[in-house]
Amino acid sequence: NLYTTHLLILLVLINLSPSLNVPAIFIFGDSVFDAGNNHFIKNCSVQADFPPYGSTFFHHPTGRFTDGRTVADFISQFIGIGLQQPYLEAQIAVMNGSSKEYPSNGLNFASAGSGVLQGTNKDWGVLPIQEQLRQFKTLIEQKAINRSVVERSLFFLESGSNDIFNYFLPLDTPKLDPDAYVEAMVKEVTILTDQIYKVGARRIVVFSLGPVGCVPARALLPAAPIKRCYGKMNAMVKKYNKRLESLVNDIPTRHPGAIGVYGAVYDTVQHLRAAPTRYGFSNVSSACCGDGPLGGEVQCGKEGYKICQNPQGFLFWDYFHPTQHTYELISKALWEGKKSRIRPINVKTLTNLTLALA
Repeated sequence: NLYTTHLLILLVLINLSPSLNVPAIFIFGDSVFDAGNNHFIKNCSVQADFPPYGSTFFHHPTGRFTDGRTVADFISQFIGIGLQQPYLEAQIAVMNGSSKEYPSNGLNFASAGSGVLQGTNKDWGVLPIQEQLRQFKTLIEQKAINRSVVERSLFFLESGSNDIFNYFLPLDTPKLDPDAYVEAMVKEVTILTDQIYKVGARRIVVFSLGPVGCVPARALLPAAPIKRCYGKMNAMVKKYNKRLESLVNDIPTRHPGAIGVYGAVYDTVQHLRAAPTRYGFSNVSSACCGDGPLGGEVQCGKEGYKICQNPQGFLFWDYFHPTQHTYELISKALWEGKKSRIRPINVKTLTNLTLALA
């Protein structure tokens, strides 16, 4: 397999030694992490399984909503383990007998378009984060995943952008006020962290939302400005992030033996936007691939799309998602960044810790 060879060469070149402390990563979330699960969901309309997705690194579409690797991919490479397979792909291989067991380096359950609220985009055939967790718990119950592996693994949780973006869609349905809506979201994440702890998770990394009000897709919203970020949306994101961080800070108290880490993705992205040339960006507002104002009205790869010549120079790959270059910068900040980027410790420290397991 050419791709596996490519990856092995890459790992040798950057001289990574696998960390024995962390054998695997289990990933739950939305399109920021989806590595192709949606491709395997019948009638799911949220897809990135067509060109030019994947063109910078994999040279073919993988179902990732970017031109290359995601944060989960980069961190796997920093640790020295293989990239996690989409759960639904691995399940097919086990069921049809082409694989005897599930991969030992973890699994990716993320589903693009999903949210922390179960109703978010459910008509599109996506899997809410609660369903992703059910899939994981079933594997543990079936003893398809060893609990001792779970206890040593990293757990990545990232969701909420779709919930907040949808709050601003021009629909006439009565809804909760912003504070109550954020509280409903946080309640779901609290239940989620409680449940993954119960099945053995001890290293839990919760990612903040990025500045959703700055995505090029805001061009689809009648009330959103084009020349600047959508302040109302970012205010709601910041409110959610603040509650998320206090939830993470409570993890050691609520769950003895577990460590919660909060990745401040919002601040990292705003830092990149404030000093673009320092990080190799020539454009931090428009999509590299799309069409319409900000490239935000047409999905990359769909009829009428245009693509930039140098994705590396763009913060955004498509109407919602960062480029591989942006993801790499975020990953480095999370892996070995200071407390302004990730706290109370970074992912590298979390990976190297020897936890006293009950």
